[in-house]
Amino acid sequence: MRKLIAIPALTALLAAPAVYAEGPMAVPVKKMTLESAQAIAMNTIKACRAKGIQIGVTVMDRDGIVQAQLRDTVAPPITLPISQGKAYAATMFRVPSSQLVDRANTAVGRAPGVIMSAGAVPIDVGGEFLGAVGVSGAPGGDIDEACAAEGLAPVKEELEMSMM
Repeated sequence: MRKLIAIPALTALLAAPAVYAEGPMAVPVKKMTLESAQAIAMNTIKACRAKGIQIGVTVMDRDGIVQAQLRDTVAPPITLPISQGKAYAATMFRVPSSQLVDRANTAVGRAPGVIMSAGAVPIDVGGEFLGAVGVSGAPGGDIDEACAAEGLAPVKEELEMSMM
């Protein structure tokens, strides 16, 4: 009985037209190094320290996976999951998290792990999306986001040079 079923199935499979991709079957993906992520995180801590603020910072790769996470000496422990949620939102939508505030009270905005409030910036270098950096701990998300941008700036220049 199995042979009777297998023969028509095999015939149908062999008679099916071949499927060809119109473009490449694989794509190259750029990723930042651990050292770059750590430098962004430490620069971000320093940027907020200069303002007298203790923060938690999370640097995510393009897939939304934490690559580096730091909490300054007396920053509250809750700054880590909040910075991670902001970085995740910026990574998934590839925009600063401040642009997502209006969507925070939607089904997507209430998804686990997503924090749609100001405090994260995407890491875009030379037309390549590499991830995001999220911050928590400042008295306002606008300051968190400014620290993230300041922490990213010097490393972004180095990343741009390395991608040429």
